[in-house]
Amino acid sequence: MIEVRGLTKRYGSTLAVDRLSFDVPPGAVTGFLGLNGSGKSTTMRMILGLDAPDAGHARIGGQAYRQLRWPLREAGGLLESRAFHPGRSARAHLAALAASNSISQSRVAEVLEIVGLGSVARKRAGKFSLGMAQRLGIAAALLGDPAVLLLDEPVNGLDPEGIRWIRGLLRSLAAEGRAVLVSSHLISEMALMADRLVVIGKGRLLADTTAAELSSRAPSLEEAFLQLTGDSAQYQARNMS
Repeated sequence: MIEVRGLTKRYGSTLAVDRLSFDVPPGAVTGFLGLNGSGKSTTMRMILGLDAPDAGHARIGGQAYRQLRWPLREAGGLLESRAFHPGRSARAHLAALAASNSISQSRVAEVLEIVGLGSVARKRAGKFSLGMAQRLGIAAALLGDPAVLLLDEPVNGLDPEGIRWIRGLLRSLAAEGRAVLVSSHLISEMALMADRLVVIGKGRLLADTTAAELSSRAPSLEEAFLQLTGDSAQYQARNMS
């Protein structure tokens, strides 16, 4: 489980995250929604200990990320699609991560097959397309077989088949009892993937709800989201078209 309580982060005069609180329970896919610049990535970075909050805290299984003894075994994250050395093969990249957390090399081969990269495992990752790089990032997140997963915009660069694949994968992982947090600005995709929705705007919590409840507020889920986030220009343009 992920617990976020009162998270606040400033960059100079910009308030990126403002007293944000929510939970990501096990056994569900939680969609983390917001317009670009709403604070989603900053929040996920603070959960994974990459940025320090100015106030508040985030816990994974009751502990701060930096307190986890074997972090890859407890929380897997995808924040940057190309977070690897371009000269290394996909297999070498995952093998190095596995060694750092005492994960067996057999698991490396297993996750490469899960994400569909088994046939290109020995190719340089720097030559990968964006979609393949995303799959490698997802493999890294799955490497330690963690109970908690955080994925930032995982469908970026994936073709329609890949989007269907990641949707099914994340729902199956949640069905196994894992806590899954997925950020996106693609409302229609979250409606198909997520059990719960956490919506933020300008770093603040706007809604902690379900897709069905949110869509009941307007003719469509997308329009409800635009109303909620205050993007009235887009909402009015859609209504006039």
